[in-house]
Amino acid sequence: MVPVLRNPRCINCHSTGDFPRQGDDGHPHAMNVRRGPEGHGVTAEKCGTCHQDHNTPGLHMPPGAPEWALPPPNIPMIWQGRSDAQVCAQIKDPNQNNHKSMDEIVHHMTKDELVGWGWHPGDGRNAIPIPREQFAKYVEEWAAKGGACPQ
Repeated sequence: MVPVLRNPRCINCHSTGDFPRQGDDGHPHAMNVRRGPEGHGVTAEKCGTCHQDHNTPGLHMPPGAPEWALPPPNIPMIWQGRSDAQVCAQIKDPNQNNHKSMDEIVHHMTKDELVGWGWHPGDGRNAIPIPREQFAKYVEEWAAKGGACPQ
């Protein structure tokens, strides 16, 4: 599971700072975009202004998926710069994961369309390199075994 969580398609929204990142190099989002009070941006720079519910066709056009947003500031789910054990603990902690149960975590990671975007990121972007079905099997197996975290 960890290589997927550390992939730029995931880490760009689960990164340090109050802004999304872009590209495989994780550079700050253009136009000084900020998280905002609910994770949907601020003022005229709301995520939905450019990011629709689907990818815009063409090289380097805005990507999209339903509910495009960053995690909100009260539960930013920052993985960048944290150990695998810290990321695992955060994912499972109801106070840090928006009060999700293990079943809801599994559903989010395996069925959510925004998460699924990482496997279909649009023209000019590298997709997550393992099939989503394989990742889903890893997540389901991890949960079935109690969601153990590394030491």
